[in-house]
Amino acid sequence: MAELKNPARVRLENGEVSIGVGIRLARGAEIGRIMASCGWDWLFIDLEHGSMSLETCGQMSVAALDAGIAPIVRIPNGQYDMATRALDAGAWGVVMPHVDTPEEAAEVVARVKYPPQGHRSVMGSLPQFGFRGLGAGEASKIINAQMLVTVMIETPLALANAEKIAAVPGVDCLLIGTSDLAMEMGIPGQFTHADIVAAYEKVIAACHQANKWPGMGGVYVDDLLRRYIGLGMRMILGGNDLPFLMGGATDRAKNLRAALS
Repeated sequence: MAELKNPARVRLENGEVSIGVGIRLARGAEIGRIMASCGWDWLFIDLEHGSMSLETCGQMSVAALDAGIAPIVRIPNGQYDMATRALDAGAWGVVMPHVDTPEEAAEVVARVKYPPQGHRSVMGSLPQFGFRGLGAGEASKIINAQMLVTVMIETPLALANAEKIAAVPGVDCLLIGTSDLAMEMGIPGQFTHADIVAAYEKVIAACHQANKWPGMGGVYVDDLLRRYIGLGMRMILGGNDLPFLMGGATDRAKNLRAALS
């Protein structure tokens, strides 16, 4: 078997920016191949918001594996049964929202990693290996090494604990949920506010100190993306399917209306 790699993690390990696209609207397995063709590294399959089922998530994940794009799944806070089932169904990582303390971060690792790093139950014939049989010891070692465990920083408490959260073994990425963090700070939508800039700087510094990757979501304006990537952000949620569809469809409708007037 060829060496198995997580495409999103490969980018990060090479010191590059790893870009992901949010999936909230799409329901077809073809979305992975579409977004791979568009140049994205990972799908941010969102089970926290929206009505997507775990079954649909699994179908998307298996198809994404074949397309060479990493399926990474955000689950509702604390829903560890959903997290492990999503991983069993083919996900290359999980994103846990609203992680405020190092103890909560450590529980995420314990629930989604196989022993000895965690206590996830073993299942044979995983999609990541093309359903081919592989010894439990070898399979768990590969999955533990290649999966991405991401915790979201979305509150002032999480921000205050950023260094301790980043230091938790098994956590790979601290991803700032900028919209929720700004809301919690009483500055909704003010993504250039000095307190948001300071939050970015704090999380980036904490990740660098712990040799982890800083990530961001919620900021989709090009000049702000350039600014925060320039500060050191590496795991970038760059938008999602709904505004992409709305933007393209709106532009085409305007052009057609103008042509007919």
